[in-house]
Amino acid sequence: MTPDWLSAPTGLYCFDMDRKSARFHRSARFHIGADDVSAIRFGVSPGHELAHAVRVLLTPQRHPLQWGWLRSVRASVPGAALDRLAVVIREEGYLPDFLTSAPTWDMTPREEFERLRGVPPDAVRADLGKVLVRSEGRARALVAGMIEQPERARDMIADAWDQVWQATMAAHWPQIRRLLGADIDLRMRRMGAGGVGAMVATLHETVRWRRNSIEVSLRLHDEDVRCEGSGVVLVPSVMGTARCAVLTEPPVQPTLFYPVDGLAETWIRGAAAEEALADLLGSGRARVLACLDGPRTTSEAGRACAMAVSTVSHHLAVLRRSGLVHARREGNRVLHTRTPLGEALLGRG
Repeated sequence: MTPDWLSAPTGLYCFDMDRKSARFHRSARFHIGADDVSAIRFGVSPGHELAHAVRVLLTPQRHPLQWGWLRSVRASVPGAALDRLAVVIREEGYLPDFLTSAPTWDMTPREEFERLRGVPPDAVRADLGKVLVRSEGRARALVAGMIEQPERARDMIADAWDQVWQATMAAHWPQIRRLLGADIDLRMRRMGAGGVGAMVATLHETVRWRRNSIEVSLRLHDEDVRCEGSGVVLVPSVMGTARCAVLTEPPVQPTLFYPVDGLAETWIRGAAAEEALADLLGSGRARVLACLDGPRTTSEAGRACAMAVSTVSHHLAVLRRSGLVHARREGNRVLHTRTPLGEALLGRG
């Protein structure tokens, strides 16, 4: 008898953005109660970004928007670690849920890594079982071995995750995080101007708002997901530009990953702009300015920048006096945002 964790596919599903290459006969429908619209929130997933970075490295011809990034990291890719991740991430299709299953607004790469280290063995075994039924040959044998020792497999995957992240993503994360924050800010403005339905309709050509539900067209999977009381997490992606994906399996909160709006192959140039800005402002103030990818309190900016609150407070004061940052009070909180001049210095104006 087939174990439960090898049964019908559920969890994280991807679908092609190019309608010409696939037909979409099915959909995942996130049903949201009228009183739960406010439970729709946005998140950021370093794990999702890294998983799709692995896919870019495996099949660069499919990801032209990442060629600038690819040129900058290709020489430093740790081959053995990439090979280990490639076994479970593969070139396309299902991704193990435990790699991407906890997006939050202020998720940092270190927090993602620590979360990955703590994934329960049963969850690792279940997700690797779904990879197993989609694998062949040597990869299938390797995954089968991982299933027999899920704790060891988890630790091996986490170590490889950290190595590939440090070599290929760490230097570019500030720019990626800015782009994710800018997309979230754009969606929130659209929601404020036209409502939830109008915002959802702009996420992707295969996503639509219909009768208090978010409907995502898929090739193979059809499911109704009841989100009353839990809402949906909307997660933009820079590295996953060729795919949208959904997480639907409890206990994970229903999640929709979608490509950021208007990404160009030149997105990586923002990292060079930040380096030049560091020469002008100093590395600390340039870092704080770059981390303000949305309204943040001083403590939130400190977490985003991995800096002491007192240090961030000092840098923010200088940036405010220089006209690069604006502060406004909302209740008991003081929120800091970049001014148009600050945006222009970062190459966003």
